[in-house]
Amino acid sequence: MSQDKKKTQITVDDVTYNYEDLTPEQQELFSHCVNLDQKISSTQFQLIQLNGGKEHFIKKLKDSLES
Repeated sequence: MSQDKKKTQITVDDVTYNYEDLTPEQQELFSHCVNLDQKISSTQFQLIQLNGGKEHFIKKLKDSLES
């Protein structure tokens, strides 16, 4: 009985590669890309929160100025 390991595949510009077949440098570059995607997503989420908070305080300031 042979154990056939499934290779991890990545796609760059519509070309699929086996992660395990990449050089160590290419694997590191890919890891940087994945990490940066995560940071971009997190930053976009935080920006939504920050803009929501800013709108809240602008509304409170306007309400205060009107009274």
